[in-house]
Amino acid sequence: MNSQARVNGPALRWLAAGAGFAAALYGTHAAFTWLRYGHPPRPANEEIDQLLDQFIPAYEVVERHSVRVAAPSETTLTAAREMDLLQSPIIRCIFKGREMILGGHPDDRRHPRTLLAQAKELGWAVLGEVPGREIALGAVTRPWVANPVFRPLRPAEFVAFHEPGYTKIAWTLRADPISASESVARTETRVATTDRAARAAFRRYWSLVSPVSH
Repeated sequence: MNSQARVNGPALRWLAAGAGFAAALYGTHAAFTWLRYGHPPRPANEEIDQLLDQFIPAYEVVERHSVRVAAPSETTLTAAREMDLLQSPIIRCIFKGREMILGGHPDDRRHPRTLLAQAKELGWAVLGEVPGREIALGAVTRPWVANPVFRPLRPAEFVAFHEPGYTKIAWTLRADPISASESVARTETRVATTDRAARAAFRRYWSLVSPVSH
């Protein structure tokens, strides 16, 4: 028993230290997100997205990610549109983390296998497209509720939408060619709120959820 206690003691201390570090990291990220809210970083020259500018030119939050791919841009974009995110343990953990934070109900429905079909089923509408290069999707929603509903709108309606209490979210899948055999896969998400109450609600929500998302 004493030997077992000696073995478990350091392990428990390491476990507690790891949990404390994770909690501190989460709190630091949440605080930083709260403080920088409304001050999105400007895009680098290669990140400028003219298609997305048509739908949300001014935004409070932006997330940009990119990766170099050993494939032509058309192949890269096709692969991005057809990937099955729900097969990823990381993505499933993100959804589960959101459920735990907000108290949402698990989504046990069967979904289409491809990303684009999954997005459309959830309520995202195609806002614009550059064939072989980029596609932009958008919806209006209240993401801070436990089980949000995404309202698809036509492109002109999305631009003109200003109903109080909502967020407008648009995101892209994009592939920029480097050569005949290489490209850069990019995705960008922008968020704009429609009034002060929505801004406050989304700021609280994003401060809680963004550490999990990252």
